[in-house]
Amino acid sequence: MVEDHGGEPLALALGATAALVGEYRWIENALYAALGAWVREMPSAAVQVHLDAQSMRHAWHAELWADRLPVLAGVDPDRLTMPSAPTAALFAALGGDAPPREGPGSSWPLADDGTSGRPGALPRLAGLYRVVLPRLVVSYRLHLGAANSVTDGPLRRALQLVLNDEMEDWHAGEGLVQRLVARPRDVTAVYEFQQRLESVAVAAGARSGLVALPDAIPLG
Repeated sequence: MVEDHGGEPLALALGATAALVGEYRWIENALYAALGAWVREMPSAAVQVHLDAQSMRHAWHAELWADRLPVLAGVDPDRLTMPSAPTAALFAALGGDAPPREGPGSSWPLADDGTSGRPGALPRLAGLYRVVLPRLVVSYRLHLGAANSVTDGPLRRALQLVLNDEMEDWHAGEGLVQRLVARPRDVTAVYEFQQRLESVAVAAGARSGLVALPDAIPLG
């Protein structure tokens, strides 16, 4: 990271900041939409309430990032709201809805119907809380560390607010997943889907986190 003489990171170019914030807005909108859709499919009222609350928080994050989008002459803000290749690939893999089905003697639906190849309820929750949110948290932390405290003051405050929320949601979601993984086949389905998501993201270019800073050095 390049620093000025006072030890502060140099401010990112306006266009680079706009691209980052635009992608954050896209991600938070995508999470809002995905979790809102999942609510209708979950067989547990407690899980529905959990996802509905987090969906609304992602909607607020998207509005916050919309407010923080830099104004660029002749550029429509909606044109800046777009995913990078790793983000697009990861969210595509996370999608693919399969209706919940009850298994014999089970209090939770089968993880996968075995025919569609699309993730069921529990793998999707695990993918969200064990792949998507952890990577997003890393991205927000990296950007917070690279933001100049003088020139990027409002942006840093937004990053800190959203980061705190994402950490809270991640930990609550991980607790939920651990409670729902109750059978050996749940463990298998969850870890297979996690591996699929990570493989997709890495193949698309993701390294540390999900949204890469302009001066980030690829790992490995």
